[in-house]
Amino acid sequence: MNLPKRAEDAHATLAAAFNTGDVATVMNMYDVSGIIVPEPGKPVSGREKFEEAIRAILSIKGTMEIKTVYCLQTGDIALGRSEWRITDGDEVKISAKGIEVMKQQTDGTWKITIDQAFGAEADLVA
Repeated sequence: MNLPKRAEDAHATLAAAFNTGDVATVMNMYDVSGIIVPEPGKPVSGREKFEEAIRAILSIKGTMEIKTVYCLQTGDIALGRSEWRITDGDEVKISAKGIEVMKQQTDGTWKITIDQAFGAEADLVA
């Protein structure tokens, strides 16, 4: 899988990676020294925890779709807001509104450094 060359393509690339069902392909989209929040209130970091989180999400059988609401970029940092869901036919297995921070790599590609998968939910409280 090729990493995106534009920050605004990260959501589509991530969905395509998830839809391969391959942990390594999905892991390639992330900077594992960053943070992923695979379920509300439970942020994790580090390769092992990232892989556990990715495996848990991949265990939800279906097709992932991610809509980019916006992507703001300044230099080598970008902030994305997404609406995503995993469906199986007409059944929506999970859906949420996320916020992602992305960083451009030295080769010009983009990786996600912070993925708050539920970060834009209306009922999220401090």
